[in-house]
Amino acid sequence: MEIRFSPELETKLNRVASETGHNTDQLVQQIVESWLDHDQWFREQVAKGLAQLDRGEFIEHDEVVARIERLFHS
Repeated sequence: MEIRFSPELETKLNRVASETGHNTDQLVQQIVESWLDHDQWFREQVAKGLAQLDRGEFIEHDEVVARIERLFHS
């Protein structure tokens, strides 16, 4: 796979790679892997939240506000 970057982005990648002791290929691979892992985690969390909503497991807005008020005014 080949990816092309703008000159500005390539300059940034080279700078960060140099600062961290990696070559740009390693850095890009680490960044992409981290992003993909986070994206998978995020999608799983959204699915869990939607499943909770489907089961009726949620707190109404007014209750959330009341709980926050109690936290800050206790």
